[in-house]
Amino acid sequence: MRYLVKQSEVTPYSPANHIGTRNFRLIGPETVGAKQVEVLVGELERGKGALPHAHPGIEQVCYLLEGEAHVEVAGEKFEMKAGEACYFPPDAMHLFIVTSDRARVLVIYAPPYGEHPARRVTPSGA
Repeated sequence: MRYLVKQSEVTPYSPANHIGTRNFRLIGPETVGAKQVEVLVGELERGKGALPHAHPGIEQVCYLLEGEAHVEVAGEKFEMKAGEACYFPPDAMHLFIVTSDRARVLVIYAPPYGEHPARRVTPSGA
C-alpha cells in the first residue's frame, strides 16, 4: 500500500460527461485504499469542462488551483477564480466550464465516485 501519490505517476483519464478535461485520480480505493473519499486533479481547456450532471448520494467539492470558471449548481450561477472553492450537494445538477485559457481544479468526492455510470445522472438520462 502506498500513501504518497504523485500526479506525474498517475495515468490521466477523460471523465464521462466532460469535454476537454484530463483527470488524475490521486486518492481513492485503487491508489491508497481510501474507502470514504476520492481526490483528483483536473486539467481543463478554455470553454470546456463538465456538462450538466449530478452524482446521486455523492458530495463534491471543487477548489480552483489555477484559472477561472463559470459554475452552476442547483440553479445558482457564479464565476470562480483561483483560490476559491465550491460545493455540489448530493443529487444536485451542476456544471463547470472554464472561462480562462486553462484551469486546474482539485476535486474531492465523498464517498468515492470512481467514474461509475450508476453514480452519474444527466438531464437527458444518458
